[in-house]
Amino acid sequence: MTSTPTTRRHRAAPQPPGTGAPPAAPAPVPARRRRWRLRGEHATTALIALPLVLVFLVFSWGPIVRGLVMSFQRTNFVAADEWVGWENFTYVLSDPLLPTAVGNTVLYGVLCMVLGFPLPIVLAVAMAELRRRGGIYSALVYLPVVFPPVVSILLWKVFYDPSPTGLFNTAAGWVGIDPQPWLNSGGSAMLSLVLEATWAGAGTNTIIFLAALTSVNSELYEAAELDGAGIWRRIRHITLPQIRGIVLVLALLTVIGTAQVFSGPYLFTGGGPDNATTTVLLMIFNYAFVNGDYGAAAALSLLLALVLAAVAAAYQVLTRKVNR
Repeated sequence: MTSTPTTRRHRAAPQPPGTGAPPAAPAPVPARRRRWRLRGEHATTALIALPLVLVFLVFSWGPIVRGLVMSFQRTNFVAADEWVGWENFTYVLSDPLLPTAVGNTVLYGVLCMVLGFPLPIVLAVAMAELRRRGGIYSALVYLPVVFPPVVSILLWKVFYDPSPTGLFNTAAGWVGIDPQPWLNSGGSAMLSLVLEATWAGAGTNTIIFLAALTSVNSELYEAAELDGAGIWRRIRHITLPQIRGIVLVLALLTVIGTAQVFSGPYLFTGGGPDNATTTVLLMIFNYAFVNGDYGAAAALSLLLALVLAAVAAAYQVLTRKVNR
């Protein structure tokens, strides 16, 4: 009788370190435990950021919400607030001065875009082409920005003295130009405001454009020069396409900033002569601090914010199509 040998199971001999199979991956942490662990890791960060978030909500969104509520109320911060619904909006939209203020604001924006916006681009390109003593030129261009806006406006108001002894009229007399009324004429007052705003704000955009030009590949300019391209062709075909994104963003910011112009019309002319420089923001100021009608001021502010939001949204859609 033969017996079948019994099969033995031999335990594998231990292998030296580094020659065996890699250790098995740890078991995955359940989703619920992993979520709680991540929350615990970020608890310290959340506690540190919480005071900043609260300060931002209180001092940034708090006034916005309060202004939204005020636009539906009649309030002067003395008597009890009275809910009036859409009455403030009806009153503001029926104000006969509103079309004039809107027209002046649009005119100011157009003049700033036509006269003031291209100047920083020209200065930045010129400074980039010179390539020598760039620090001195940058300091000189940015110097007007250092002056406080109120100081700059009051200084230019002295320069705009309409008498023959005024600074600008004296300089105009050197080339045979008669003394100009500057701020005292409805035809020249808005242009005078734009000239001062261009002088005061061109430095910031110039530095931004100059920084953008440093990212342009210099080999493109070298290749264009070898092909005989002049400075205008280099600017058109190399410089402007390369900084197009910065130009579009600053153009939008310029439009939004010009729609909220206040300091110049208020300090230069007070909205005159004959409401030739009255802007939307100056109307808001008069509603609140001259007439004491804070509800109407809040309503007009809300309308301005909605218009600017619509303009920004339309601008984004149009520029997105252009970039494609």
